[in-house]
Amino acid sequence: MSVPLKRWLVVGFALVAAFVALGLGVARHPLALDSQVANALHGVYTQPLGRVAQIGSDILGPVLPWVLGAALLALALRHRQHTGLCVRLAVVLLLCRLTSLTAKPVFLRERPRDYPDLSYPSGHVVSVASTGFVLLLLCAWLWPRLVRRVAVAVAVAVVLSAACRVVLGVHWVTDTIGAVLAVTGVGLLSACALRLLPPGDGRSLDG
Repeated sequence: MSVPLKRWLVVGFALVAAFVALGLGVARHPLALDSQVANALHGVYTQPLGRVAQIGSDILGPVLPWVLGAALLALALRHRQHTGLCVRLAVVLLLCRLTSLTAKPVFLRERPRDYPDLSYPSGHVVSVASTGFVLLLLCAWLWPRLVRRVAVAVAVAVVLSAACRVVLGVHWVTDTIGAVLAVTGVGLLSACALRLLPPGDGRSLDG
């Protein structure tokens, strides 16, 4: 095992551990930051800013992994030499997205206001972060010149998604932080296991 790969594994395990620790720490009582932000934004979801946040939340949410999954399928069908790469990326996307679905029943955290489902981590932010993580891997393998631009776009999208959910009062700030920790940690571990790190020529992965 190469040294860079070991480092990615260590970082991945550390992020997953941080996700679990944060979840256990906030499961019963919100942090001061959570309470302060929730109180400051109380009722805003009924105002014009809340309506804007709802539109943003509809766009930056669970639909994105499905869109990327369809794009990976189309890429695999159009360029058969990248089929192996696309399958591995799809597995990473699925594992990252499952972090929300599997973790919420574990931590049983309530929402800031009455709202269906549990709170930690934010499923919307998990969706955006999962899509962004896999998109970065895809670019690193096939279009490395785009990585920096895509990274900036992904960061902006994650922040906007998190802000929308907090403004709507359906998530605590730490729910969104936990989502990023979970996705990045699981993403790194699964990418290492599937030989997606370090990135390189996609054709070599499929050979």
